[in-house]
Amino acid sequence: MSELTLTKTRLFEGVWEGALKTAEASAPKPQVNVTYLGEAIADVAIDQTEEAGLWRLRFPIPKESLSDGVQTVVITDQSTDERLDTVSFIAGEALAGDLRAEIDLLRAELDMLKRAFRRHCVETM
Repeated sequence: MSELTLTKTRLFEGVWEGALKTAEASAPKPQVNVTYLGEAIADVAIDQTEEAGLWRLRFPIPKESLSDGVQTVVITDQSTDERLDTVSFIAGEALAGDLRAEIDLLRAELDMLKRAFRRHCVETM
């Protein structure tokens, strides 16, 4: 089990940021791997904060990950190879069909509820 916990703090202007907390305040600087399609992402930064055992992780979202479909960036603890978090993006035409189908299903369920409610109102009058 990893000695690290990772909490996303924000995604701003194409840079993902998170807080890395070590199990012990005196632990050395954590080492993580950030990959997209199995390839390491460049410019990963881990900076110590004012709080002992708390570090700030930052990395730029690779522009090649912003394409149609579902794309995932994986963050792992380098010492244990345990996955700490994933960052997923969904975009493009592949998504449009799924959303339309989901909206159609919601409309059908809403129509069913309206009919049931109207029937209930008539029966209880």
